[in-house]
Amino acid sequence: MVSLRFPFPFPNNSGPNPPNLPRPSTRSLAAAAGAAVGIGVGIAVSLKSASANQTDPSRPNTSSAPISPLWACLSFSDAASDSASVEPKTGATFPNALDGGSRRLLGLGVRRKSVFGLKNVDVYAFGVYADESDVKRLSENYEAHSSPELKENKDFIADVLEQDLRMTIRLQIVYGRLSIRSVRSAFEESVGNRLQKFGGSDNKELLQRFTSLFKDEYKLPRGSIIDLSKEPGFVLQTRIDGKDVGSIQSKLLCQSIFDLYVGEDPFDRKAKEDFKLGLASLVKQ
Repeated sequence: MVSLRFPFPFPNNSGPNPPNLPRPSTRSLAAAAGAAVGIGVGIAVSLKSASANQTDPSRPNTSSAPISPLWACLSFSDAASDSASVEPKTGATFPNALDGGSRRLLGLGVRRKSVFGLKNVDVYAFGVYADESDVKRLSENYEAHSSPELKENKDFIADVLEQDLRMTIRLQIVYGRLSIRSVRSAFEESVGNRLQKFGGSDNKELLQRFTSLFKDEYKLPRGSIIDLSKEPGFVLQTRIDGKDVGSIQSKLLCQSIFDLYVGEDPFDRKAKEDFKLGLASLVKQ
């Protein structure tokens, strides 16, 4: 796994064990839960209920939207673009569609960091989106393959990443002490390795153009959104909390970034498998 460096200490949550307390009644548990919600403490009761209190218009507002596990609510027909899915490990919610409903959520995952080999920290949750009409154009190439065959086809994802398809990786920060400098350093290493993998070693200028978009002036509190979108012509557009911070035309850069999430050695393998299944379903519609 590609390492992610953090130039700050992680909090120490160790402490004395709490004393044994009498078993609370069902009524008292409900009252405690209600009080916790009242003071802003998110309580994950199940994968079918979650709350999001986000006031930034660039972040998904799902306080009144139905939330359920990805494949329980995700529809490839005409689902409402404001419905959402929950990433179960972090409780982060993602809209089922972006770009006016055309980019469908096909996979959810988590970027985790192992600290000293002792503790895994959830850094951000992410959603992988692809434009429905663009994906369906690939159907002519795979007429002879069933959906299960496509899912098991090792060349399928590589072919998709080679195509000029509109796609988005949405990152939602879940670690509250993450700095923009940490994100910049992490991309320098992870994207740098992928640029070398696909394009050789002489890509320092391209890497610097990308990482320089993450300026120190941007703050990344918990819930912040970073969108990395591949637009027509292999243009990588970067937004932070809805603000366009820059675009770079480079097929190599697009391929390198999306490979981190759905390529040969992804950050989250389940997200990649869900993405492949979703792609196969769209292609065979």
